[in-house]
Amino acid sequence: QVQLQESGPGLVKPSQTLSLTCTVSGGSITTKYYYWSWIRQPPGKGLEWMGAIAYDGSTYYSPSLKSHTSISRNTSKNQFSLQLSSVTPEDTAIYYCAADPRLRYVSFDPHDYDWWGQGTQVTVSS
Repeated sequence: QVQLQESGPGLVKPSQTLSLTCTVSGGSITTKYYYWSWIRQPPGKGLEWMGAIAYDGSTYYSPSLKSHTSISRNTSKNQFSLQLSSVTPEDTAIYYCAADPRLRYVSFDPHDYDWWGQGTQVTVSS
């Protein structure tokens, strides 16, 4: 069974870069047609799809976040990572990595995903 686990600092200062890593076990991030996403949920708000990296390394980003979001991967460690630059307090959220074996495309709807990490709280504050 595939498991996802987020890791990274819980506190980031405004204007800095938020960096998170998702470690995948029980399956390979290079498995064909799998897309690995980052999703977040700010306090009191709904889930927001941020971006994804595909099995072949292609990347996809939410238009609203594209200018300061980067997703990469380390296939030797079976990990994929998120970097969000120039953060503000509005980037405070629970951040999740997610995927779904049934999807053969990138879904912008967080509710389409069946595999989720437990989530990690990131607070942006000085």
